[in-house]
Amino acid sequence: MLKNNTKAPEFRLSTVYEQQLSIQELNGKNIVLVFYPAQESVYSDELTLFNDAIKVFEENNTVILDISIDSRYNQITFTQKMNLQFTLLSDFEPKGAVSKLYDVYDPINGCSKRAIYLIDNNGVIRWSYLPPEEAEPGPKLALDALDELISCFNSNWY
Repeated sequence: MLKNNTKAPEFRLSTVYEQQLSIQELNGKNIVLVFYPAQESVYSDELTLFNDAIKVFEENNTVILDISIDSRYNQITFTQKMNLQFTLLSDFEPKGAVSKLYDVYDPINGCSKRAIYLIDNNGVIRWSYLPPEEAEPGPKLALDALDELISCFNSNWY
């Protein structure tokens, strides 16, 4: 994974609604990047937990961006099925390019690893997590990291 306190690499990916989105466009907001293998993986429950916590993230000037190697068409169905309220981004073409950029691509399985990055409102990686296979971290660790980031910001830490 990329090191904390480094500039987050810029990227541009398609949303389920055929819009292009880059993290640079979200300047001024904190970003939680959630990478995971595929829409219908056993980890989709983790996304439900993020969805349930979306209000807390929004209240703290934070957007959730989900990134997988699934096609945009698969993501449309998945978004509707799961009633997801955050943005899904397709890292489909070229396959895994952003996952590779963030050092979370699994070449053996041909998909993203499960990983979470917290990027501050200046585009700097402040926290990252690569959970063990059996863990189901959900949003709690990201919320804890966000709380620490906000506390540090309020105390003029950086």
